[in-house]
Amino acid sequence: MLTAWKKIMSYRRQFLDLLVGVPSYEKYVEHMKEHHPDDPVQSRKDFFCEAQEARYNAKGGKISRCC
Repeated sequence: MLTAWKKIMSYRRQFLDLLVGVPSYEKYVEHMKEHHPDDPVQSRKDFFCEAQEARYNAKGGKISRCC
């Protein structure tokens, strides 16, 4: 039962991330390990900040404007 709940929550998080345009950190880590094994992997926070910056021109992961 607990594993099913964890799986549901994982899918929920993935759905919400895709809904707001945040790429998957887990897929990023898999990609880096497979294609760029010698390069450092960003932390989850740095990854999120970079995704926000790219999508919304945010500064440090924080959106400073509404339009």
